[in-house]
Amino acid sequence: MATSLIAQEDEQKPVSLEADFFYGSILEHNPDISHLITHHPRGFTLTYNRKTYGFSEWERRYQYPDWGFMFSYQDMINPYLGRLYGLYGHFNWYFLNRNLVVRLGQGVAYAENPYDFQENYQNNAYGTHLLSTTYLKANYVRENLYKGLGFHAGFSIIHYSNANLRAPNNSTNTWAFNVGLSYLIDHEEFPEYIVKDDPPSSSHAEPLKYNLVFRFGWNESDVVRQGQFPFYVASAFVDKRINYKSTLQAGVDVFFAKFLEELIYYRSIAYPEDELSGDEDYKRVGLFIGHELRFNRTAFVSQLGYYVYWPYEFENRIYNRLGLKRYLYEDKIFASVTVKAHWAKAEGVEFGIGVRL
Repeated sequence: MATSLIAQEDEQKPVSLEADFFYGSILEHNPDISHLITHHPRGFTLTYNRKTYGFSEWERRYQYPDWGFMFSYQDMINPYLGRLYGLYGHFNWYFLNRNLVVRLGQGVAYAENPYDFQENYQNNAYGTHLLSTTYLKANYVRENLYKGLGFHAGFSIIHYSNANLRAPNNSTNTWAFNVGLSYLIDHEEFPEYIVKDDPPSSSHAEPLKYNLVFRFGWNESDVVRQGQFPFYVASAFVDKRINYKSTLQAGVDVFFAKFLEELIYYRSIAYPEDELSGDEDYKRVGLFIGHELRFNRTAFVSQLGYYVYWPYEFENRIYNRLGLKRYLYEDKIFASVTVKAHWAKAEGVEFGIGVRL
């Protein structure tokens, strides 16, 4: 397609649709799920893509990505795992002259056959019907080959977990080959890509900003049927936006996790060899550094922390946080959804609200 130096006055909203079939294998990331890996799971995805062409600055800076929604159906070909239905929001990034596309999707899935201590105790991967799911895909793509029709093929990874909302939660990861077709609606009217001399990325740098965040959620320890409990996190940090895409962070977290209080009491009775009194402090304090990757008013958050106050040795002293953040009201208020984990082991999904001054 030709490029244009002048943006059109009215934004157009080009759309493409996709249908994919996939076939793969469950990866044995944990030996506790080996009995669930019996056949090759398969399924399909249906995708709605909003194509961008540079109408907004963020579209040009990220080389005209797509954003959209995706529905997935996956049959695990295992009577204990059953079938899963997922709904995602996603971004597509293009490389190699737009012949390589990388998709990252995040959403929720419904597992039709989760763990049940009487009827399905074999399913120690999914402890709830509702799961968090992440979708990563890398495809060779050729769009609009003939009257809007295109072709793509490649590999994908599909992750399902309830982030310790309820035990058990060993999760699954499916590595799959996928192949599919795309259709560009109104392909003859697709706008020209807009090219502009945008200001340097560093012109978006900002002075130090101070942030306060309150996060909350519910989770359960790994002890099955111990019960769900609320948790709360109070955070304060300073950030420095260094350019259009990147913001650096450093701060402190204070964790109040009631499931940990219950776990300490349980272990003091069930495992006297641990020499716990049951009155150990369940609160934790961590220092962290982080980064935000900005997409207009949305950001991908990644943080790495270390507990400086850790009276009860739960998991390990290093924790991480990944998730999405949305800025509101002139970037002074924000909301977030993040997963706090110890390396690959999730502790909980955090819903947050904060202020940036």
